[in-house]
Amino acid sequence: MSRVGKQPVPVPDKTKVDIKDNVVTITGPRGTLCRAIHPDIMAELKENEILVTRSTELKKHRALHGLTRSLINNMIIGVTDGFKRELKIIGVGYRAEMKNPQTLVMHLGYSHPIIFGIPEGITVSVIHKENLVTVEGTDKEVVGAVAAKIRSFRKPEPYKGKGVRYVGEYVRSKTGKAAASSGA
Repeated sequence: MSRVGKQPVPVPDKTKVDIKDNVVTITGPRGTLCRAIHPDIMAELKENEILVTRSTELKKHRALHGLTRSLINNMIIGVTDGFKRELKIIGVGYRAEMKNPQTLVMHLGYSHPIIFGIPEGITVSVIHKENLVTVEGTDKEVVGAVAAKIRSFRKPEPYKGKGVRYVGEYVRSKTGKAAASSGA
């Protein structure tokens, strides 16, 4: 059996789980998440745990077994604690600001500001002094996708290190042409 898939998913006290017709709905203090699972994968609620099982030992079903368990676990974490990604903006004149609760405006060295509409269910906050953008939400997939989209507007470049990067991300710096030729 799958090492990940065979582990039961613990359900906290504040969380309500409903499984009907291969649709898992989880409600918690931060909201509700719903996901359809593959018809060959079964999820059942026993006591305060969700058990995920598969119908056959086919390679496809073994892969879906662990994936489904991880997705359900992420749903439970999302509705109880939530997910958060932080991005740091580095560069002279590079900055971000919130225009209204659903619009992020970024100045990243282009001739125009970048206006980004924030999807529903996602909260973005900006700390101006540190040039830090925080993306929060209940769905791990959407939080990661929004953070990746913001990062894609100006990826960190390896010569001066300017751009948008995740907090804790290491960008390997390169020497420029002048520095490389003078050492030879």
